[in-house]
Amino acid sequence: MGKKDKKTNKTSSPSLPPPSEPLSPRGKKLAAAGGVLIVLGFLVLSRADALARNWAGHLAPFLILGGYALLGVGLYLPAPEPSSPPTPEA
Repeated sequence: MGKKDKKTNKTSSPSLPPPSEPLSPRGKKLAAAGGVLIVLGFLVLSRADALARNWAGHLAPFLILGGYALLGVGLYLPAPEPSSPPTPEA
C-alpha cells in the first residue's frame, strides 16, 4: 500500500471587496466642509481656558461634533439618480 498523493486545491483566494459607489459631488462638498469644521473646532478648542468657561470652551464642542456629523452625512449621502434629458416639445 503506497502513499496517496494529497492534492491541495488553492483555488480559494482572498475575495475582493464588493464594488462601492463613488462619492457624489454634494457628498464630497459636505465631507470637505465637515473636515474644515473639525479642524476649526480644534483650533478654537486651543483657545479655551482650563475650565472651558469662555466662549471657546462653549463653541468648540459644537464645531467638532457638527463637523463629524457633516462628514458622516457626506460619506453616506447617495449619488443623485441620473435624470433623462428633457424631450423637446413640438
